[in-house]
Amino acid sequence: MRFDLLIHNAHILTQDPARPLARSLLIHDGKILEADPDFDLARYAARVIDAEGTTVVPGFNDVHAHSVWFGLGLMEANLGEAASLDDVYRIIARAAAGLAPDEWVIASGYSPLLLGGQQPDRDRLDAAADGRPVWIKHSSGHACTLNGAALERVAASGDLTAPIDGGLVVMGADGRPTGLLEENAMRLVQDIMLPYPLETIERALDLATTHYLSEGITSVTDAGIAGGWIGYSPREFAAYQSARDKGLLSVRVQTMMVLDALHAVPGHAEDPVSRGLDAGIRSGLGDDWLRLGPVKIFSDGSLLGSTAYMTEEYLGCPHNHGYLQMGADELRSSALEAYRAGWAIAMHAIGDHAVDHAIEIITEAQESYGLNGLPNRIEHGGVVRPDQLDRIAAAGIVLVPQPHFITEFGDGMAGLLGSKRTAWSYRAKSLLARGAVLPGSSDRPVSKGRPLDVMQSFVERRTPSGNVYGPGERISAAEALSAYTAGSAAATGAADVKGRLAPGYLADLVFLDQDPTSVAPSDIARTEVLATMVGGQIRYGQLNFPARTSNVEPEPALTGKETR
Repeated sequence: MRFDLLIHNAHILTQDPARPLARSLLIHDGKILEADPDFDLARYAARVIDAEGTTVVPGFNDVHAHSVWFGLGLMEANLGEAASLDDVYRIIARAAAGLAPDEWVIASGYSPLLLGGQQPDRDRLDAAADGRPVWIKHSSGHACTLNGAALERVAASGDLTAPIDGGLVVMGADGRPTGLLEENAMRLVQDIMLPYPLETIERALDLATTHYLSEGITSVTDAGIAGGWIGYSPREFAAYQSARDKGLLSVRVQTMMVLDALHAVPGHAEDPVSRGLDAGIRSGLGDDWLRLGPVKIFSDGSLLGSTAYMTEEYLGCPHNHGYLQMGADELRSSALEAYRAGWAIAMHAIGDHAVDHAIEIITEAQESYGLNGLPNRIEHGGVVRPDQLDRIAAAGIVLVPQPHFITEFGDGMAGLLGSKRTAWSYRAKSLLARGAVLPGSSDRPVSKGRPLDVMQSFVERRTPSGNVYGPGERISAAEALSAYTAGSAAATGAADVKGRLAPGYLADLVFLDQDPTSVAPSDIARTEVLATMVGGQIRYGQLNFPARTSNVEPEPALTGKETR
């Protein structure tokens, strides 16, 4: 029998406790057949790659990202690098120049926190766009900004002065809307602009997942599709399926349906009241390339926008504790209805008061109905008190933090939280100390998502000004690598097939130019991805070492001896 591929003479960080380090991998039919195979087995490999000492690790797995949002951002005007409001107006003017007079100017990546909380002026945006409607999507995803022309179009179909449950149309001192729409108020413009054509969504997935490969990402969880303010079409999952069929889905994807996409499904009178999809479709359906994950439930807003729900008010914002996006009773009942239907819960909760609600609901669900097929999760955990950590660990809940928020927004977040809550923010070490699962994630495009950059943030936790943000939560580079591989696999219910380079696991792996666990913390992000393999196939990169057809017996390195 011939086996597909042998990679040898490599420095392999397997993440397998039974064999943490290896020199070679035998791959067949998209999976790892053996690590450090003996000579008699390895000699039958059809192809051999001599890695010449290159570091190999499991493929990175980002368990909280937004691929369609990211891909669309690659197609829209980019405000992510704007250093001033004047930069914003220039970028909008440049984007508007090639558009028809009534065409929308759409821009992404605006972060008020990086500009001292400043918001673009609606009238200046009118002038920059030469009267065209402007829709600026904030990087937090929890707010957007419109110009006067866009507000006029919204007002033609919606009431800008009516109260909005879980949202706000911000008004200026002159009594006019400023253009800032928070949380559920964003639906006013989304009702006009959405749904997107499925072909546009497929194109966004193609751009996003192709980019992921260049960063060593082989798996991703898209945290919210097909509904709410974060979805792009009620048929969004169909675009994922079509993208896969057309070869446009370059990495493995788990998708979270937004709670709004679920509905009451009738059944037998003795069946429990449940919320799901027709035919009883639930979490876990799919295969190793595309699978339905938990249901995404938003409880509160954004720390960046001061709308996350806190037990204590934000510093400098008297009486502002943030808020829930729906009533507490509705949040609980809808989550339990989805859980009864077989949906694992992934609850967005950033403020510690929102985390209280998430813990209570998930604990009640697990105690009342048992465990579902996938782990239950709390997304973000911007502020988590010590007592909450104990309850999370005891209940087996997965907390999914984003440490790169610290690198990009840490000074602003610390200013809103104060020293006590900063020490409780975006935890890592405390989770590991309690035996809880720690995964790797970015919330891209809210934050930059290159895994090696995020790993450095796990280790250093430095803000843009260089201050250390919550030093007690620093972890080692080895722990950061484990988070982005084995930890992420466990968080997504795939610990038996992903995250390790061991027999029976998927042959998803990354070739690196250095070992990120053995360099200075400040050099982790300088590690370059040489190549990315998914299912035993190189899908990104040009290796500088040879790949050849094996017509001769393997080299001496196959005996385990160093030949480099």
